[in-house]
Amino acid sequence: MNTRKRKYTTTILATALLFSLGGCVKDELHDTPHPDTGKVTVTVDWSDRGEGVDIPAEWTVTMGGYTGTETGATHSPDYLFNPGSYTLAVYNPADDIMVSGTTAAVVQKAGNGAYISNTPGWLFTSVQEVAIEADTDYSLTAVMRQQVRQLTLMIEPTGDAAERIESIEGTLSGAAGTLDFATGTYGTPSEVELHFTKITDGDDAGKWTATVRLLGIAGNLQRLTATLTYTDGNPQPTALESDLTTALDGFNDGKTAPLTLGGTIAETPGEAGFTGEITDWETVDGGGVDAEM
Repeated sequence: MNTRKRKYTTTILATALLFSLGGCVKDELHDTPHPDTGKVTVTVDWSDRGEGVDIPAEWTVTMGGYTGTETGATHSPDYLFNPGSYTLAVYNPADDIMVSGTTAAVVQKAGNGAYISNTPGWLFTSVQEVAIEADTDYSLTAVMRQQVRQLTLMIEPTGDAAERIESIEGTLSGAAGTLDFATGTYGTPSEVELHFTKITDGDDAGKWTATVRLLGIAGNLQRLTATLTYTDGNPQPTALESDLTTALDGFNDGKTAPLTLGGTIAETPGEAGFTGEITDWETVDGGGVDAEM
């Protein structure tokens, strides 16, 4: 009888030990401390940016219900993600640009709601789809894309009144007010102000230039409309109009390279009511980014 009890006891103890060892083996099979969720680490790549454009000091990560900011090169949040599909969006705060989800919008110019800002900050973005599995760590790279491009218009007046020009002030229509950087969709065609200054020395002396920064172009028409004023009001202010649609075709690509377009007013208007026009715009070898804008 005692022998039979010892056998039963031994069997029970062996079974318990087996289950215990089985539990230990199961724990050891987990690859991470978070067996039911996934964890991400995001590293940014700023290499694709224009000459003279600095790396942003801060950037933002959004993914599912998580939003975090970072000042270093790598962001490794403690946040854990349930298994599923997510959109990882990375962008940096930029002056005069608001970001909601994956849509960037240029703010209206302070004091004049008719125009959007013509000097938004340098926005960079990255979007990718991420599939999260449980018990997995992910090292992700966000290759940042420059989303703002510098545009310079250079005008050469000709004719008897050219030397009497005192100022040229204008607007450019068809500038993109919004960009969905997940789909690459440009929208909200808007106007920006153009403030021209005269070049006084060098090979381009006598020409007038205006430089702006744009999120892109949108809509079917980009038009320059400007007013020329003259010394002592003689002659009276005259108008300048020019269609830039063809010249700006493709502007939304290759944003790391500033674009300079040059055109000549065939005959500077000499009397009020006369409208000058530039029909032949050409790409000019311009300088780098204007850091003082």
